[in-house]
Amino acid sequence: MTARIHERTHRPTRAGSEETAISDHDAQLLRALHDEHAEALYAHALRLVNGDRQRAEDLVQETLLRAWRHPESLDPRRGSVRAWLFTTARNLAIDAWRRRSTRVGEVFTDEIPEPPEVVDEAERAVEAWTVAEALNRLSATHREVLVECFYQGRSVAEAASRLGVPPGTVKSRTHYALRSLRLVLAEMGVTG
Repeated sequence: MTARIHERTHRPTRAGSEETAISDHDAQLLRALHDEHAEALYAHALRLVNGDRQRAEDLVQETLLRAWRHPESLDPRRGSVRAWLFTTARNLAIDAWRRRSTRVGEVFTDEIPEPPEVVDEAERAVEAWTVAEALNRLSATHREVLVECFYQGRSVAEAASRLGVPPGTVKSRTHYALRSLRLVLAEMGVTG
């Protein structure tokens, strides 16, 4: 069956290059290959792609295309044709999985993303007042380190320079100031 897949006809295209055309004999051989192995190959492909019928069909098609492109692999003296087809399908499935898993930040979903929440200005004002009240309940050193680092957006080194203390002190004060702020907010009934 596979010995004659080598006999492809070549015809020139308009651009002058050669294009491989499938001869009638090749088509018969591909049909025979399909008729003999496609059902088992499809069942194998379904297992490889966790039941996704479309991906399994694509996998079978690509596997049979590889068989046509590499007829030497189908020589019975080299081993079972079905084993070669199954191995090729498995390798193609692994390659596809690797391509999908390396796409950083790509999200696969059928759902439309939620629209952004509408900001309630009254709620924002209440939150700002609550945070300001909680900050006023902190010690002056804790309050000033939080204002420098969070409200003014300064780095530890910049805050240390402005406050006249070493950077380690800024880090330490920030840690304890945030802890104190959480406690004050909890006392005020703010959760989350």
